[in-house]
Amino acid sequence: MTSSLHQRAVVADTHNDLLMAVTARPPEQWAAFFRERWLPQLVEGGVNLQVLPVFIEDDFRPEGALRQTLRMIECAHVLAEGNQHHVRICRAADEIDRALDDGKIALVLALESMPGLDADVELISTMHRLGVRVASIAHFGRTPLADGSGEDATGSGLTSHGVAALREMERLGMVFDVSHLGASGVAHVLELATKPLLATHSSARALRDHHRNLTDDQLRGVAATGGVICVNFFAPFLAERPEDMTLDRLLDHIEHIVAVAGVDHVGLGPDFVHEVMSDLTRPCCDGVNHRGVDPKSAIPGLEGPSGLPMVTEGLLARGLPEKDVMKIIGGNVHRFLGELLA
Repeated sequence: MTSSLHQRAVVADTHNDLLMAVTARPPEQWAAFFRERWLPQLVEGGVNLQVLPVFIEDDFRPEGALRQTLRMIECAHVLAEGNQHHVRICRAADEIDRALDDGKIALVLALESMPGLDADVELISTMHRLGVRVASIAHFGRTPLADGSGEDATGSGLTSHGVAALREMERLGMVFDVSHLGASGVAHVLELATKPLLATHSSARALRDHHRNLTDDQLRGVAATGGVICVNFFAPFLAERPEDMTLDRLLDHIEHIVAVAGVDHVGLGPDFVHEVMSDLTRPCCDGVNHRGVDPKSAIPGLEGPSGLPMVTEGLLARGLPEKDVMKIIGGNVHRFLGELLA
């Protein structure tokens, strides 16, 4: 049965911005808010392995970016310590496996864009000491390390500091995330990388021509490093017309990336914008775009992690073998992190 397959599989999500929602509460509420608001959804969705990105909003940039980065990392540790029977922050492959064996959700800390570090590449080591194991070096705009996908027209690769950041992450054993990186930056990283790469939340540009998605050549390039591309569920990145923002369209993206990159190189990076923005948008402001994002832009039923079994069911209904579905919904990411964080 589908439910049985989902329950016995390792289900991995490589991008859930829930730390933004938890950190918005007073520190004394962090552990309880996570336990009451997010933990039930993760459990219902069968999530065993959760990458937690630290994303810093514009309000904190530039002066407060590093302070907010540290605050969000502290929040992650506090919510884990306050929910020790359910979750555990993991820094290495054996810690992930022990958490899974103990029936706990393995949490892996990530940085999205490194705005608090800027060109101070030596601080990557500091982040590593604090437990961060995955990181990207750009978001939509320009950073001292690289240009984000929103700046594709510049044709810019990594800066000298960006190259140094890649090398430092490889030295430390941190995972380099190409999601949000500009097209020329992705090409530059593919030329330089000596270790497998991860795209934590990127879909197929061949199906939706959006700068946040990866072209077939980029998909093949990431796969050639031994990496994994984790498909983004955010509806506007999957289809242009609202009526096409459906589960079937998401499954189309997954199947396309499987066909191009190979079934061993595909995972899930849902980016549950709807749920996070709902936590951050007060009732008085419902319907107001947040950083250009409509909080209601979501595939019906996949607004949050509790809907993840729908993906398993959909892939099986399309005739994918059970062993391939288990790879896509988490097995590949589990293997990848096991190799990179060994």
